[in-house]
Amino acid sequence: MHKEQRGVELMEHVKMLAPHDLHLYNEGTHFRLYDKLGAHMMRLQGVEGTYFAVWAPNAERVAVMGSFNDWSKESHLLRPKESSGIWEGFIPGIGKGTLYKFHIRSHERGYEVDKTDPFACFNEIPPKTASIVWDTDYDWHDGEWMKDRHRHNALNAPISIYEMHVGSWRRIGQEGNRSLSYRELALELPQYLQQLGFTHVEFLPVMDHPFFGSWGYQTTGYFAPSGNYGTPQDFMMLIDHLHQHGIGVILDWVPSHFPTDAHGLAFFDGTHLFEHADPQQGFHPEWNTYIFNYGRNEVRSFLISSAMFWLEKYHIDGIRVDAVASMLYLDYSRKEGEWIANRYGGRENLEAIDFLRQFNPLVHTEHPGVMTIAEESTAWPQVTRPPYVGGLGFSF
Repeated sequence: MHKEQRGVELMEHVKMLAPHDLHLYNEGTHFRLYDKLGAHMMRLQGVEGTYFAVWAPNAERVAVMGSFNDWSKESHLLRPKESSGIWEGFIPGIGKGTLYKFHIRSHERGYEVDKTDPFACFNEIPPKTASIVWDTDYDWHDGEWMKDRHRHNALNAPISIYEMHVGSWRRIGQEGNRSLSYRELALELPQYLQQLGFTHVEFLPVMDHPFFGSWGYQTTGYFAPSGNYGTPQDFMMLIDHLHQHGIGVILDWVPSHFPTDAHGLAFFDGTHLFEHADPQQGFHPEWNTYIFNYGRNEVRSFLISSAMFWLEKYHIDGIRVDAVASMLYLDYSRKEGEWIANRYGGRENLEAIDFLRQFNPLVHTEHPGVMTIAEESTAWPQVTRPPYVGGLGFSF
């Protein structure tokens, strides 16, 4: 029996996407999608393999292609999960370290494309673009910090933040001026920060991005730390060591825009799935990037799931939300006639405001003591006031 046929038969035993998962996702209130979508290694009826799931509601067909099938676009097809827009399948024999992509053929104009998995927790180093079947298992040793971190992050606590770009810190000149790995940083950075008296470190975006020479603000992998410096477990080790030395960890997070690279979220299934279709709302003229459609339920679930992923799987202590000002104003970096007013005729992005008012209380409720920090460069009122009094709900 072919692996493809065996995989189809075994799908009857997969319980990954229950009806309530689909309901919550489609209504924009599923905040742990990383446990459901993407690639998940499992055993079904004694058969080892990997379950794949991806959201592509306007696809005509979706296939998994990779190192296991010579990158065939035809041999391992996924099947639609009811009317949710999600495609899923189980492929026997695929294990940790397998390279893969999703090949999508759209209903729209015969569009076909190879996509990186939006929920991959590990990807190839750019310019390569394949995802890697992996896990987020790690044996943490930061229990003492996690128990007390609410005191270190409190509004009345002394906080001094060391902001740094992982790829630029202490390069090794005698080895081609290479960057330190996550594991090498774990051995040097905690003591350095302690000696200087810093209480927290803020990493410029470590999430996957296409150009290594940048600061990382063009995110292509919202659930994957950059493979330039090591594996997900290596990054966990760095955070673990920082916590053991009493140093909190803040990550820069970019829900404000994403790049146009063909392998990423842009035009995902032949339609503007993650971004607004109208360029006056969906394209950022200053950064040449796409803007998320915050009014779309599945997009909100995707973004908040990303934030929850870093909090839960990586034990981070704070999220610094980049470019909040660009999210709040419909006319941000636009001239007269280049933007569309909201339903009241104003320039405020009501959907983005609702998203932030959903994001902040959820983070603070699910993870008391965690900081959310807005990069807000205008005079927007009540950024750090609770949503129930009209604020955005940020800590700082």
